[in-house]
Amino acid sequence: IGDIQGCYRSLMNLLDLIQFSDQDQLWLAGDLVNRGPDSLAVLSFVQSLGDRAKTVLGNHDLHLLAIYSRQVDRKPGRTLRPVLESPDAEQHMQWLIQQPLLVDDESLGYVMVHAGIPHIWSLEQAKRYAQEVEAILSEDPDTFFRAMYGDKPHTWKESLIGFERLRVITNYFTRMRFITAKGKLDFVANEGLDTQPEGYLPWFDQPRPAHMNRRIVCGHWAALGFFENELMVGLDTGCVWGNRLTALRLEDGAQFSVRSAELL
Repeated sequence: IGDIQGCYRSLMNLLDLIQFSDQDQLWLAGDLVNRGPDSLAVLSFVQSLGDRAKTVLGNHDLHLLAIYSRQVDRKPGRTLRPVLESPDAEQHMQWLIQQPLLVDDESLGYVMVHAGIPHIWSLEQAKRYAQEVEAILSEDPDTFFRAMYGDKPHTWKESLIGFERLRVITNYFTRMRFITAKGKLDFVANEGLDTQPEGYLPWFDQPRPAHMNRRIVCGHWAALGFFENELMVGLDTGCVWGNRLTALRLEDGAQFSVRSAELL
């Protein structure tokens, strides 16, 4: 399922449509929270599913965790305040921070991330780099959140170290849209493909030196709507903007969607 962003009613309607049962498992492509009216209900529900749900961290999820850490001078908007003021806030945040940046399933042939996997990385590299960020989130999250925000460095180099390295890894996984052949990220253009900056391509259109061996499922880019090619399936269909919430059945590629039920 693509970006939910606090749209709990739409999520429930979609699960009714697909007849979600105890035999099923949900893959959630990140951004569970923010912008929509009921992030707390979404977090509570997904957490209650235990192993029946796999989710990856999106940029809005990391933003919530950073605000909760009180290591950044950023105030929560009205949609995150109920989460932070909940009596169960600590429990929810402890669960959320343990979620990965990347989920890989060889048997299904899919790998899930929030924004995408850049063409400059092989699958094995992407898995290793995701684990670097996951490790710092486990070991020293406060220090990470103090250094997480920022657009630089905008290009990957294996020689990067410290928080510059972790920041750019995080940005590839959670904020990427357009990218150059050498891996430079653009953080300005965030609409459709017609906003492509000169010298850039959508991350999924850059030629890949290494075969991915998986199909990438992701969200993040609402302006694309449902989008797929041989490499990837994009599932952010803009529910929080009044459009749709979409699910893909991984076994056979069947698509399901519901109209947004939220009044924003």
